[in-house]
Amino acid sequence: MKGARRYWVLLLVLAFVQAAGVMPAAGHGAPGVSSPQDPAAGRIISIKLLDAPESRRVDPRAQAYIVDHVAPGSTIERRVEVTNESSTPMHVNVYAAAATIAKGEFTFAPERTSNELTGWTSLDTADLELAASETARVRTTIRVPRDAAAGERYGVIWAQTGTATDRTHNVAMLGRVGVRMYIDVGPGGEPPSDFKIERLYPTRARDGRGEVRARIHNTGGRALDISGALSLFDGSAGLRAGPFSAKTGTTLAPGDLAEAVVPLDARLPDGPWTAKLTLKSGLVEHTTRATITFPTTPGSAGAVAASVAQQGHFPTPVVAGLSALVLTALCLLLSTFLRRRR
Repeated sequence: MKGARRYWVLLLVLAFVQAAGVMPAAGHGAPGVSSPQDPAAGRIISIKLLDAPESRRVDPRAQAYIVDHVAPGSTIERRVEVTNESSTPMHVNVYAAAATIAKGEFTFAPERTSNELTGWTSLDTADLELAASETARVRTTIRVPRDAAAGERYGVIWAQTGTATDRTHNVAMLGRVGVRMYIDVGPGGEPPSDFKIERLYPTRARDGRGEVRARIHNTGGRALDISGALSLFDGSAGLRAGPFSAKTGTTLAPGDLAEAVVPLDARLPDGPWTAKLTLKSGLVEHTTRATITFPTTPGSAGAVAASVAQQGHFPTPVVAGLSALVLTALCLLLSTFLRRRR
């Protein structure tokens, strides 16, 4: 009996360690909502998405952006919350405008430029009068025509405040914040999302700081917003550094290639280092490792001695759950075996 207990304890500890090792760290949730300031009046506004599809409840992208796959003829609704974070009343315009993805960036069209998606989008109000610290909700409705062609469209729900040109203001001063829209149209199930990390290499920036760059290829059928972090191991005398966050703002349309950049400290030794880079978009996550040495000359690339990709589709919580289930099953089998032996 004591031997069985020892095995139970050992396996349960292994299950806990396995789950803890693959679960994401606290605080790695949805991206925060920015709050630009209107320079004309010191006013600040913020906007955030309140709804996500049931199928995307655990997808951090869907908590921040309107991300969905719909069939032609469908209608979806989402609510956004606009807040006046200043101490004075303000008038806020709310509207939909076009966006595109080009050269690895989600690009906002100027002013109220329209596209096919914004033509399908309507809001239950276009003007808000918000008192100091007041919050209001706006319902967004997207009606996709029955004859809409398959493909993904992009746009933004904007909340804007500012001072227009008049007798006392020769220049319009505007501030706006928005919630991105990624709406894919097509019959059947949603196209898969995936990417590959095709190359990782170190560089030395013009200001002398080390950088690690990774070439990313969107191999799936949906746009991706890439984020991630780099850790360095096995430096001189066992030195470790990081994690360092990748620069945000890398967005890839299906089939696109782009680079993710991780800026580092200028005081970091040249190496060699073992570099571990993990990149993700929503629930899709991939990791690659390489042995790298940073160059000494600014503006040049360094050496890569080895590179090993660790690709995987399962979200880390799923891996944790499966690992714990497998180890629990082993516990039960071992217990049954030991009882039979007695």
